[in-house]
This record gives sequence, structure tokens and C-alpha cells, in this order.
Amino acid sequence: MVTRMIRPLLKLGLQELGLDICEEEILQFEIFTDELKKWNHKVNLTNITSDEDIVAKHLLDSIVIANLIKEGENVLDIGSGAGFPAIPLKIVKPDAEIVSVDAVNKKILFQKHVSRILKFKKFEALHVRVEKMPATHAQRFDVITSRAFSQLDQFVDFAAPLLAEGGRMIAMKGPAAIDELSKVEAGLLKKGFEISAILPYFLPLNKGERNLIVIRSLRPH
Repeated sequence: MVTRMIRPLLKLGLQELGLDICEEEILQFEIFTDELKKWNHKVNLTNITSDEDIVAKHLLDSIVIANLIKEGENVLDIGSGAGFPAIPLKIVKPDAEIVSVDAVNKKILFQKHVSRILKFKKFEALHVRVEKMPATHAQRFDVITSRAFSQLDQFVDFAAPLLAEGGRMIAMKGPAAIDELSKVEAGLLKKGFEISAILPYFLPLNKGERNLIVIRSLRPH
């Protein structure tokens, strides 16, 4: 049986963010959360376990970037863990082609399980280290996102070989991101990238401040 508190918390959080999703998507989020909690008892997928924290810090934090993704784009999520933001993003952007990557196999196995249950199409979960991906996925992705990197310049180094011409990176960061930008911006310019947008927001249910950092290539397209 799905967790019944997820629905009202999700609806409340969506209202706070000014977002709207359909009934089918809400049901998918309920099923996903139920599976997450079941698996987490056995294989420790996440330290975030309360319904409020799961909804705010995992589900809603993941779909905030949905408005930055165009229909049909190829998206890579690096270091997705138990599937964040990859799986929530797939739920609300079903036409996007999403590849989710993590170096921990049990987390990828969980993502594949959820993908089967929710009957995802154009969703691939890969157990691979991202530094090995240029051999098979060079310049493939329109959007590369991650919540996994503590250092912005490291994220850019790993993502750059995988980014398609005209593509963009979206780093999902906490409140310290603004201070970090002043330290890394010059280095990013030397590497041929610029910060094209900084989009701050507050997580619903009073769960903290976040920032989306959008990075584009300066190379001619």
C-alpha cells in the first residue's frame, strides 16, 4: 500500500512552488516513494526518510528543474543515487530521454526496478563511473544535471566531454553556491564555459534554500 501522506504533502509543496502535475503523475510519485521506503529498509538508498523530507528534498527539489528541460531533449543525471533528479524528472517530462548514472550498483538496480514498475520509455540507468562515459556517450546530451558534486568546477570537468553542441549543464546546489561561484567563475571561463543563470529558490515545507546554476559553453556552435 502506498504511503498516504505523500499525496497531501506533494500537493502542498507543488502549490508553494507554483507547479501543477496531473493525477497520473501524483500516483507515480506515490508508487515511487513507496518502493523507495521498502528498499531503503533493506539496502540503505538514502538517509532522507521522513515523508516531509522525501517530498521536499527529493521529489520537489528534483522537479524544480523541469521548466528548464525542453520536450524531447536528451538528459544525463550524474551521480543520481536512488534516482534524483532523474526519476521525478522522467515522471513529469515523459518525452525526455533520460540517462541516469551512478557508481553504486544497488542504487542503479533500484532505479531499474522503478523504471519497470512505472513502465518508463526512453529511460536508462547505468552502473558506470562518469569519467568512463566519453568513450561511449561523447557530446550526446542536451542537458547534464547533478546534485552529487560538492565542487562546481569538478562537475564541469566531468560533464564537458558529454555535452552536445548548444547544450547546458544545470548544477543543483545549496545556499553556499553563491560564495563558491566567485571562486570558480574565472576558472570556468578559462575552460570555455560561462554561468548563464543563477536561479535561487526555497524548498517547500520550510526545508531550506537551493540554487540552480546554469552553465553554457562559450565555444561557437
